[in-house]
Parts: sequence; structure tokens; C-alpha cells
Amino acid sequence: MEKLIIPEQNIINAVCVYISRKKKVEVEEVEVELMYDDEAGFSAEAYISGETEVLTTYNLIEALRQSMEEFLNIDPISAGIELILDDEEGIIASIH
Repeated sequence: MEKLIIPEQNIINAVCVYISRKKKVEVEEVEVELMYDDEAGFSAEAYISGETEVLTTYNLIEALRQSMEEFLNIDPISAGIELILDDEEGIIASIH
């Protein structure tokens, strides 16, 4: 499989869809902020109707795998996903 880079906005979109299905709300009701911390690694906060849900790196990868299968027709099990903090692009994902 050729290496594929998923930009930050697409990661946010994948997490919005993931959370909307998990919480049974419209995707437009979900706001997501991606974060990186030297100690904790990658995470995100999702805001739904005044509530905040914290997502771990595992949740981000799970959201990306769901999105890859549904929207990109990529086998999510055989693909390796690496989250990367890029100085110019923000948080991106490398799929290989």
C-alpha cells in the first residue's frame, strides 16, 4: 500500500463522525479539538451539547480506521496508522 497522509481537518471530521455515532447525535452537533502533550501523547476533546468527552490516542486511531473503511475503501485492519505532530500541518496521520 502506498503511504497516505491524512490532514488534520480530515482527522477532525473522522472523530466528529465517530462521536456522533457513539452519542447518537447529528455530526453537526459535534466539535472536536485535537491536542498533543509530550507526556500524554495525542488526544482530543469532543464537545456535544455542552458536554466534553476526552478521547485517547486509541480513540483517534479507532475513528480513523472507521473512516478509512467507510469513506476510503481501505482495509482498516491491514493498514498501519501513525499520528504525527507536524510543525506546519498540525496533527496529521500517516497511513501505510
